[in-house]
Amino acid sequence: MLAARRSLLSVAVSRARQYRLQASCSSSSPQAPARPPPAQRPCASAAWASSASSLTTTTATRSSGSGITTHRVPLGTGGHRRSRAMATTANGAAAANGAPTPAGPPSSPLLDAIDGPDDSLWRPHALDGDDRDDDWVQRLDLDGATAFDPDGDAKEANPPRYLVLYGSLRERSYSRLLAFEFARLLERMGGRVRVFDPRGLPVQGSVDPLADAKVQELRRLCIWAQGYVWVSPEQHGAITAVFKNQIDWVPLSLGSVRPTQGRTLAVAQVCGGSQSFNAVNTLRLLGRWMRCLVIPNQSSIPKAWTEFDAPGRLLDSDYRARVVDVAEELHKFTLLTRGRAEFLVDRYSERKEKAEKGRLLSQAEKEAEKRKAAAAAT
Repeated sequence: MLAARRSLLSVAVSRARQYRLQASCSSSSPQAPARPPPAQRPCASAAWASSASSLTTTTATRSSGSGITTHRVPLGTGGHRRSRAMATTANGAAAANGAPTPAGPPSSPLLDAIDGPDDSLWRPHALDGDDRDDDWVQRLDLDGATAFDPDGDAKEANPPRYLVLYGSLRERSYSRLLAFEFARLLERMGGRVRVFDPRGLPVQGSVDPLADAKVQELRRLCIWAQGYVWVSPEQHGAITAVFKNQIDWVPLSLGSVRPTQGRTLAVAQVCGGSQSFNAVNTLRLLGRWMRCLVIPNQSSIPKAWTEFDAPGRLLDSDYRARVVDVAEELHKFTLLTRGRAEFLVDRYSERKEKAEKGRLLSQAEKEAEKRKAAAAAT
């Protein structure tokens, strides 16, 4: 026992001598240059603005006449460059149809085109030529959804608007492939669909949201849409960080604007193994938290790598039939609620706040009022 204690003491003494030797060596060596103060370090938003100006210039050279000539790039190699260029030119556009928008950078033609005829940047799912002729979506009997019009011809003049989000950046992303199928189905039913590309979206909190074009693009699309489709892979029993990051960038309120309140929502997931519902359950929780009207139906595709063919189209199966069911249900709920969303989500507490303050206050403004009242009381 005594020998063991002596051995431990010897090791401790040896290590202490080693640390003192290292300290003396480091003190005699030249010191590393001091880190510059924050004011001298480059700002992330400034770096983004610098790169944005060059990309915007490049895009402007592709503009002609009154419109913008867009160049579709496959979602493979170069997809990230396409997204950054799109995001850069997307700085701060106004939402379509006079919807209120948060303060931000000035309007841009590309985001103004969200609801315009030149919308190919947000329609990577669109098919042309033979692909469209062979599209299984075009052969479906969807009379139950397409004939439904609770407001009488309103959907012809004002088609429902949908935003589709997916949660993977992989080259062959099954959540993206499933998101594209949802987009095609909703367009087949008469909707206007935009798909957001998450490539280039910064990590939440790492940049100023008002200075980042990609964040502004996502937020304006959320305000533009009347219904959402959220598709995420299940990873470690939950949704992916790529998908959660998109939702984290969309606040519950932007001033007096509620970007997601009253919008309908359909949720779906793809699984690498056996069928699971962890991701869709999490998506439902997020949807309720964002004050969306989450529809009852949902889709979960197990072993997703076996359910898509080589070109990326969903194979005929009961899982595909469920996807059609979910899209139909979302379309019907959107038609039923879009003109009544303000009534459905109207809250006494918010009416009271508007009457007293003239508008809805942000949380920061409420806290400032509390501090001011506390200071006045003392």
